[in-house]
Amino acid sequence: MANYALRRVFQSIPILFILSILLFAMVRAAPGGPLSTAYRNPNVTKEQIELLKKQLGLDQPLPVQYVRWLGDMLQGDMGDSIKFRRPVSEMIAERIPNTLVLVGVSFLVTLIIALPVGIISARKPYSFFDYAATTLTFIGQSVPVFWLGLALILVFYVAIQNPATGAPLFPAGGMRTIGGERSLADLAWHLVLPVTALSVGWIAWYSRFLRSSLLDVLHEDYIRTARAKGASDRIVYYKHALRNAILPLVTLIALDLPSLFAGALFIETIFAWPGMGRLFWDAARGRDYPVLLAVVMIDAVIIISCNILADIFYGILDPRVKYD
Repeated sequence: MANYALRRVFQSIPILFILSILLFAMVRAAPGGPLSTAYRNPNVTKEQIELLKKQLGLDQPLPVQYVRWLGDMLQGDMGDSIKFRRPVSEMIAERIPNTLVLVGVSFLVTLIIALPVGIISARKPYSFFDYAATTLTFIGQSVPVFWLGLALILVFYVAIQNPATGAPLFPAGGMRTIGGERSLADLAWHLVLPVTALSVGWIAWYSRFLRSSLLDVLHEDYIRTARAKGASDRIVYYKHALRNAILPLVTLIALDLPSLFAGALFIETIFAWPGMGRLFWDAARGRDYPVLLAVVMIDAVIIISCNILADIFYGILDPRVKYD
């Protein structure tokens, strides 16, 4: 397994190199630029614009800019933000923990709710619980994450208020209460709405997928053999059926983790959550090339890493899979 993991890591190096070329070209091909505001300012002279280009390295040909950027990245230097005038690595180091908190809690809530719902729906198909879960999951899969976020703000921040204090039931943005005590309870209070908006769609998707996978497995020969040997329903479902039904779900979850980070972009923007998604949005609006390139490259590394982890976990859970 270790040899396979190392082999996959080495195989990802040329993929990341090709991706870096494509991403660099796509970011630079976007309309506008970091100096678009200076071009529209009548008080900024052409000489000043040329000086800014030279200071930012934008006067060089694109291949030269790419080689310089790639060399700096390989040395761990992500450059300086054009908009914020700060090292990009410092900005990302400040934002990554916040995004990991949001995505990690959302992922944990998703699994805690989706797995039991999928299992119960498979054990009691076409029951009232199954019909109710099916209806709610269809709704959850149909609602866009950004619309749900706005709807939660309108309902739980604007419409419904605490009858005792008259304050909103949940905060509409931010990670901490301004001027308040930095406590875990305050953080959890601010997490309620963004985590709900980010988790609903994934709960619906994973619970339905696990239900379908379990129903398929329950018709296999080894399940009938286990029942014929007198195994209890608990042993049949949780030892035999669930272990095999959850294998494709593990692969799906590992491949969906990057999409969870992508969904956090909308949630962080809507709820003013100071994470990587909000940083990317601010950088995209200002055409802050160093920040944009650093964030998209980190996303590319996350996607490739999740693919490798999916294969490794599949081999761990299924002893029939051999990589060596």
